[in-house]
Amino acid sequence: MVKHVGPELPGDEAGALLAFLDEQRGALRRATLGLTEEQARQRPCAGELSLGGLLKHTAETEQGWLARARGTAPDTVRTPENWHESHALLDGETLEGTRAYAEKVARETEEWIRSRPSLDETFPLPKAPWFPDAQAVSLRWLLLHLIRENARHAGHADILREQLDGETAFALVAREG
Repeated sequence: MVKHVGPELPGDEAGALLAFLDEQRGALRRATLGLTEEQARQRPCAGELSLGGLLKHTAETEQGWLARARGTAPDTVRTPENWHESHALLDGETLEGTRAYAEKVARETEEWIRSRPSLDETFPLPKAPWFPDAQAVSLRWLLLHLIRENARHAGHADILREQLDGETAFALVAREG
């Protein structure tokens, strides 16, 4: 079902940000509705992106950021050697399993964020070329980053789905209903 984000409850900034994140996650999930395992793996454009791979990538990315904020190890460690595996369903991985993992990660994110006393709480960024100063960021920054990541890939998913079988977001909403 399409999620429409209404006004937040007074003082519930975390709830508002989590609602926008869930809205974008929903757009990605919706793009995979009705796909076969083969379709979920297909790369209908010139690049390496598949719908199953996008769903896997966003779930892994969210879990990795949540682990970083918690100060724990991520479920999956990505290196330059295996980075490409984060964008594809590998042998033994299924669309159903990837959806279940994405839903688990979403629940964990919401539960952990809601357990924190403030979105002003910070954690350090990793040392990486794209974070040259490696400063600390807030949980608010984390949620905004995850919203941006999911929204960007939801747009990719729309294009991939249309290229794959001509389905559009509006048609997929009716299927979800």
